[in-house]
Amino acid sequence: MLVEAPFSGNRSLTSQSLSADLLVVGGGMAGICAAITAARQGLEVVLVQDRPVLGGNASSEIRLWILGATSSMGNNNRWAREGGIIDEILLENQYRNPEGNALILDTVLLEKVTSETNITLLLNTAVHGCEKDGDNRIDAALAFCSQNSTAYRLEARFFVDASGDGILGYLSGAAFRIGAESREEFDEAFAPEKAYGELLGHSLYFHSKDTGKPVQFFPPAFANTDLASLPRFHTFNLYDRGCRLWWVEYGGRLDTIHATETIKWELWRIIYGIWHHIKNSGEYPEMETHTLEWVGMIPGKRESRRFEGDYMLSQRDVVEQRAHEDMISYGGWALDLHPADGIYGELPGCTQWHAKGVYGIPYRCLYSRNIENLLLAGRIISASHVAFGSSRVMATCAHNAQAVGMAAALCLEQGLLPRDLITSSYFDKLQQRLMGMGHYLPGIHFRDTDNLAKTANLSVSSTFSLWQLPADAGWKALDSSMAQMLPLEKGKVPVFTFEVKAKKASSLVLRLLHSSLPGNFTPDRQLAEKEFSVSKGVQELTVDFGQLLDASAYYFIAFEANPLVQVGISQLRLTGLLTVFNRVNLDVAKGSRQEPPEGLGVDAFDFWLPERRPGGQNLAISCDPAVNLYSAENLLNGIFRPKNRTNAWVTSLADREPTVSLCWPEYKNIRKVRLWFDTDFDHPLESTLRGHEERVMPFCVREFRLFDEMGALLYKEENNHQSRYEIMFASPIRIKKLVLQLKHPGKKIPAGLFGIGVYES
Repeated sequence: MLVEAPFSGNRSLTSQSLSADLLVVGGGMAGICAAITAARQGLEVVLVQDRPVLGGNASSEIRLWILGATSSMGNNNRWAREGGIIDEILLENQYRNPEGNALILDTVLLEKVTSETNITLLLNTAVHGCEKDGDNRIDAALAFCSQNSTAYRLEARFFVDASGDGILGYLSGAAFRIGAESREEFDEAFAPEKAYGELLGHSLYFHSKDTGKPVQFFPPAFANTDLASLPRFHTFNLYDRGCRLWWVEYGGRLDTIHATETIKWELWRIIYGIWHHIKNSGEYPEMETHTLEWVGMIPGKRESRRFEGDYMLSQRDVVEQRAHEDMISYGGWALDLHPADGIYGELPGCTQWHAKGVYGIPYRCLYSRNIENLLLAGRIISASHVAFGSSRVMATCAHNAQAVGMAAALCLEQGLLPRDLITSSYFDKLQQRLMGMGHYLPGIHFRDTDNLAKTANLSVSSTFSLWQLPADAGWKALDSSMAQMLPLEKGKVPVFTFEVKAKKASSLVLRLLHSSLPGNFTPDRQLAEKEFSVSKGVQELTVDFGQLLDASAYYFIAFEANPLVQVGISQLRLTGLLTVFNRVNLDVAKGSRQEPPEGLGVDAFDFWLPERRPGGQNLAISCDPAVNLYSAENLLNGIFRPKNRTNAWVTSLADREPTVSLCWPEYKNIRKVRLWFDTDFDHPLESTLRGHEERVMPFCVREFRLFDEMGALLYKEENNHQSRYEIMFASPIRIKKLVLQLKHPGKKIPAGLFGIGVYES
């Protein structure tokens, strides 16, 4: 028992001082990925989060699904899912939580962070002060935890602000902006003619639950029960539930930092008014048994401060896909700006304009231009308001945060400041170390100079050669134009044979399409066209485009839409092969072709989109000569996803024990093995709400074993579901031969691998 006598002065809070190599402020997806990346490089990290859970907008408190460059499979950015820690998290969530339960995602994130022994996690702890060493350097952050009533002084060598509103950057005096730049400042045609202060607003979501019996709803007094005051109110898709109502947005004309509580109350008024309408208007009798199960307690924020680095990303960087020597991350979401009036405005909920492919984000956007030891991560990076419309989404934020975490590690090791990495020989090392942990950088190869596999005699048990995809999965109607994407080598195009079935005699047009920019998957260049007469019934169609290709790349064999014709499809699924359709994904676009107004600075082009499984079968096709897609040499080329070619080795489906063998002329002391698997980087793996058919991506090899030259088992795995798998032996293993034996992931899916690495340490 504690009895304390009256005290005439002011008592002090319990206080605690912590010292670390890196302090990360903000426990959203960006802060999580920055902290884990740095911790795995050996840094002592303190991660400060002002909420009771991790994940920020992805957490159960807000429940927004994580997306990035894949744009929910709604644009032409094929195989664009971000790599590294964010990929690891999304795949783990997919495996444990294909239903998209936000509470389960909370546990995945908490486990990932708390499993790192180098991370000290402070939840419910808000940064409120900053101590500096001179004008341009942070010495410590001051924070308070409301749950344990403790004040913290958090000292570090380097600091990452991933807080969303940029609290540490603001307190430290870092240069920042709020609002939109004028059109002239960065030559952005999508920007307003004059600078203005309006912002993207906040949103709240809700869930309902079917109780199986009638439920009444009495709206609270503060509810907005007059939905006529909402010009953009429209019919609800009740099967999508309230979390799909992202357009219930408000606050863009207010101070989105200091007026957040005001904005929240207005969103509550709207949400409860919407539910009142659903329950009591009589327009939705199917909702009679539903109750309101959950309403967000804090709004999901879109925009507030943006901090200035040595470079500011702009519209032209995104649309023109400008090359940057210091590219350290990438994005691919649309330029997605929302009207400031939100739900109270007459304008559509958003304006989304896509680029033809992904764009690079320079490292110069990821540190403060005037606070020398402050790195920037998440939506506050150095970008114009227009470019921010793309770079603000969570998977992109997480990806640039991984780069920040690695930059902090390199700076600490070499005694550098963040800006110094640009002008030193260390930037290449930064890129290479990131890629070694699975971070993807378009157009850059992982050289992996320490990989002993490159000095071995590499052999494989078999290699798949594409001469036929059998017509064993039925027929696909050509209700829209459909294309088979194939990586073809420079030279003559093979002769292709398809199976078609016509309701009656008709004509059928096939085109050979290609992207005008290497590395893109927007087929905006037509190379050849053939028109055929087809008769009623089933028939083979042989196509010789007679075309010489000047580059090895992905090409599109495109059938023009014809509702009278069906094409045969195949059950066989293969790494790096896709069918795509000239269709619209209404989540992220308004039509199957992007047609921007003249003078907007955005390209017009067609969308060619894949289907989600269980759809998305390949076309049944025969190739003469056979197309060689899967050379074993790909295992060492340093690219771990399809790009200009599949970049994979895939075995024959008839091979009962697919193996990769590495032989050295002398003994090696092996400590570590890395394997890169195909987890379908085209799949966005939305983290919440949207359910998924699969726990494990179908191309991913789940079971594999490692043997030495004597056939002794060194390691086995029976339930892999990750892109990058690292085996660390407790002590070095002395071998002259390493044999990797894989199991086919499916009856119609042969085993494949993107890369293999063998290391002495």
